[in-house]
Amino acid sequence: MTLWDKGDPLDNIMLKYTVGNDHVLDLKLLPYDCKASLAHARMLHTMGHLTGEELEQLQQGLNEISDLVEKDMFPIKMEQEDCHTAIEEYLTKHYGQVGKKLHTGRSRNDQVLTALRLYEKDMIEQVKGMAQDLAATLKGSSQTHQSTPLPGYTHMQKAMPTTAGAWLEMYACSLSDDLRLLDVIGGIIDTSPLGSAAGFGVPVLEVDRSMTSKELDFSSYMENPLQAQHSRGKYESMILHALSQVMLDLNRLASDLILFNMSEFGLVTLPPSLCTGSSIMPQKKNPDVLELIRANYHIVVGEQMKLQGLCSNLMFGYHRDLQLTKGPIMSSFEVTMDSVLLMEKVIDGMEINVVACEDAISPEMLATQKVYELVQAGVPFRDAYIQVAKDL
Repeated sequence: MTLWDKGDPLDNIMLKYTVGNDHVLDLKLLPYDCKASLAHARMLHTMGHLTGEELEQLQQGLNEISDLVEKDMFPIKMEQEDCHTAIEEYLTKHYGQVGKKLHTGRSRNDQVLTALRLYEKDMIEQVKGMAQDLAATLKGSSQTHQSTPLPGYTHMQKAMPTTAGAWLEMYACSLSDDLRLLDVIGGIIDTSPLGSAAGFGVPVLEVDRSMTSKELDFSSYMENPLQAQHSRGKYESMILHALSQVMLDLNRLASDLILFNMSEFGLVTLPPSLCTGSSIMPQKKNPDVLELIRANYHIVVGEQMKLQGLCSNLMFGYHRDLQLTKGPIMSSFEVTMDSVLLMEKVIDGMEINVVACEDAISPEMLATQKVYELVQAGVPFRDAYIQVAKDL
């Protein structure tokens, strides 16, 4: 039974179409919705809308649901539409009328937004932790290979010598930039939408939005209730922009590693446990993981464009279109975290072939060095440049 059921029969095809896979996606939101519902119940009690006994019943019921969720024993039926209905139906079934009181002072609009914000805050911290681990692994490997020569390229041609240490440290530095971006966006979304209801606040009834904001460890709450609905999709787009920057770094690092691992280069050797084989060619050790990391950057960028398209051209207020913004953010978090984790394993397990790197520094790569040796001897730069070019 839906929370908005007024007794009219529903077309099953319409129900299936409008619910989509929300009942599956919402399994990820269940712990966060329970946490937000508990904070809301405590606020209702403080404001005199629930008795002490009713609060105890709701606390017990929500703790039971949380335990069932941890054991993967709390399914959401399609006809329930989402986790909010599943939670309310459980509470009403096991604790009676108090289950129906929990929705006092809120709408599914601010309820899902609150659960999403809590989920997003948690996921951002997890991405940051994984990116920090990858950066540390890159930094450690770069220190090991500070003096290992590596050809530098421009226009896909040998240019000047660098070191394997500088190359690896470059990606560690770039990830540090991504972490700063995640911090900024994490600060922007750290505002509670709870109590904004359907986007127009709660009429007549007195609620304490500051209390629930603190209970849920938000830095503040959205004072303009319209902004809560306006932020849906917009904040997710910001998050996906940050995730796409992480994936862009992984994309380019994967491209380097795929190239350097080729037998024609032989500058790095990938860990065998992270390579695949061929069904017909016994000798193959394929860098499939890196190829998929490279490809998944485009998947995350595509999800960002999808999400921005979904929330554009909409009049202010809530629209059902916004339901479809949930999938892109969840799938992008998942693929980004998997990609960062696997790249960390690749960097930790790969070998840099020092001898091959040394042999790859061919004489023409020292041309610029020869120019500046002449400059130090007093030859004007442009004359030195022409002189060395003639000798190549």
